[in-house]
Amino acid sequence: MNPKPIIICCLVGMMAITGCAGMTDTQKRVTTGTAIGGAAAGILTGEWGWAAAGAAAGAAGGYLYDKSKKNEQKAYHQGYKDGQSKKTN
Repeated sequence: MNPKPIIICCLVGMMAITGCAGMTDTQKRVTTGTAIGGAAAGILTGEWGWAAAGAAAGAAGGYLYDKSKKNEQKAYHQGYKDGQSKKTN
């Protein structure tokens, strides 16, 4: 077994973990989606082309998930404000 791919994966993983400190939530979710999509497609097919397609699909999924979470949070805060204003009236 060739140890180079294992070492490269470990180094990339360490850089990904340490590089997320200054990222926004959107950037974190898109990056996570990219990594999961690329890894899943690469493992399932064993081909780089499909891994790239999986990464692109994962990035899109991460972006859409982020937009959904932001809309959910916005709706929650709006409902909270509405509830507070009705409570004081």
